[in-house]
Amino acid sequence: MTAGDLDTTTDSQATDSGATDSGATETPHHHGYISSKDAYLKRLRRIEGQARGLQRMVEEDKYCIDILTQVSAMTKALHAVSIGLLEDHIAHCVVDAAAKGGPDADEKIKEVSDAIARLLK
Repeated sequence: MTAGDLDTTTDSQATDSGATDSGATETPHHHGYISSKDAYLKRLRRIEGQARGLQRMVEEDKYCIDILTQVSAMTKALHAVSIGLLEDHIAHCVVDAAAKGGPDADEKIKEVSDAIARLLK
């Protein structure tokens, strides 16, 4: 599915009745990652298990280099999730806002630039 196939209506754009001023009903806004939500949840659960494993390693006084190796693996897994979410956000939210233009486009571009900066820290 492409970004254009997804509805990008925001909650503030819909009226309480779910209809626009023209009378057409709109579906709720979906985030760009919605088509991969199950895969993201699976990866995050795996990362959660890695975090529990790290706690267990510290509790059991495992060798520090072994713990650091696992921290590195967990960090890489989190980065992979971050990059995937960033790609989905750009392909869906940013592209849609850019196509519409206006202040929302500028806001989305600034938002994604800030997110990239946070990931690089």
